Amino acid sequence: MPIPFFLVDAFTDRLFGGNPAVVCLLSAWKDDRWLQDVAAEMNQSETAFLVVHNADIFKLRWFTPKVEVDLCGHATLASAHVLWQQGIARLDDEVCFSTRSGLLKAVRRGGDIELDFPAAPEVPIKPPSDLLAALGVTAKYAGKNRFDFLIEVESETVLRGLTPDFKLLATVPCRGVIVTSRSADTSFDFVSRFFAPAAGINEDPVTGSAHCCLGEYWKKRLGKDTFLAYQASARGGMVKVRVANDRVYLGGKTVTVARGELLIEEDMP
Repeated sequence: MPIPFFLVDAFTDRLFGGNPAVVCLLSAWKDDRWLQDVAAEMNQSETAFLVVHNADIFKLRWFTPKVEVDLCGHATLASAHVLWQQGIARLDDEVCFSTRSGLLKAVRRGGDIELDFPAAPEVPIKPPSDLLAALGVTAKYAGKNRFDFLIEVESETVLRGLTPDFKLLATVPCRGVIVTSRSADTSFDFVSRFFAPAAGINEDPVTGSAHCCLGEYWKKRLGKDTFLAYQASARGGMVKVRVANDRVYLGGKTVTVARGELLIEEDMP
């Protein structure tokens, strides 16, 4: 049978906001080349592929148009949304995903979905010269975790005015670059942007996994463990962040934009 897929805007309560993700429902894994080809065809920052493992756990992988990634927040939010919306999981059930980053969980809290993710704290580093040159900024702080560089800049004005040299930034060895600052709007605790040209995404609209680093980072600076964050991309999106022990809980809303079928039979290679 054809393969169903859904286009979902994540970390937003309105159509065409937040970060779009495609969620494909599979009965069994296809080979990696096929998964990557579909992600390239969909051409979203991430395409999620879901396989039912048993009654309680779903296998989940994420692909950009260029590469498979180890952790993705917005496409996990979208995946949980699809499972509940399609009646595959009951609305009052916790959804569990088996992934390359271990077991991840999602629950419904009021009108939001909350993800249970591993914390990804950074350590201070001396940033590569090409990184700051590509961003065109002076760093107030520079750090790195297992995925990304983290750069704090002086203000939200500086952050919003960034026009990176993406060709140069793509040469910096990392998944991506998180840039952050305190928010100029008292409604939010901090703001950020995320760039990942090496993975085929010049700027990601709203990056859930980046907040696994940002939550820990701003906890140390603001002396609190619960935040409302805003990712200041062109589409923009809000992320509720809660830090507890070695976990970060990411909350947000989702909207289904479209659904369809891949006109490829499930039993075809």
